[in-house]
Amino acid sequence: MNVDNLSWHTIEKKRMRLAVLPAIVFIVLIWLVFIVDYAGLFKWDLSRLGILPGTISGLIGIIFSPLIHTSFSHLLSNTLPLLILIWFLFYFYSKIAFGAFAWLWLLSGLLTWIIGRGSYHVGASGLVFALLFFLFFSGLVRKYIPLVAVSLVVAFIYGSTIWSILPITEWVDTAISWEGHLAGAISGLLLAFVFRKEGPQKPVTNWEGDEDYDTGDADGESQ
Repeated sequence: MNVDNLSWHTIEKKRMRLAVLPAIVFIVLIWLVFIVDYAGLFKWDLSRLGILPGTISGLIGIIFSPLIHTSFSHLLSNTLPLLILIWFLFYFYSKIAFGAFAWLWLLSGLLTWIIGRGSYHVGASGLVFALLFFLFFSGLVRKYIPLVAVSLVVAFIYGSTIWSILPITEWVDTAISWEGHLAGAISGLLLAFVFRKEGPQKPVTNWEGDEDYDTGDADGESQ
């Protein structure tokens, strides 16, 4: 391994470590909120900070609902997907990650508020689906093999959960917010196209020199 390769691997390892930090921070936050709520440190139910569709007061849930989980199993089921998907977002799309994450959060919440049933919707599941669809379709629309590979990995790991964006989910478990899942999926799909020209891009081939020039980020972002 030459010096250049050693330097590249060192940089990539550092980027991998940095990319996992936002995921860890978010997961620690939702676990702290759950512990506080479970311990009853507040005199009222935090689920009332969730999304209540069609009501003005329910709009506050767009901000707070992804942080609130009503059961340990619900929280646990979201923890690993969030860790993986947020890490993927911040590693492979580092230049647009913060903006994309914020828009995925807000848009998925707003759509849930519009299409959801008249009950409180809480949990980060909608955000999970937003990240899932964003990562999947972002790789496809950019038509760049490394990012398409990320799309396929995401699809392989979480493809079996897609059924829960359908209304039939309510027949299986009425506690599952299929509307939140669908809202997340729509948000991820839309924003994949909105951000398609930002962040990493497929290299442009210079046919005269027979060399590839990367049109994406110039700071070592994984392409």
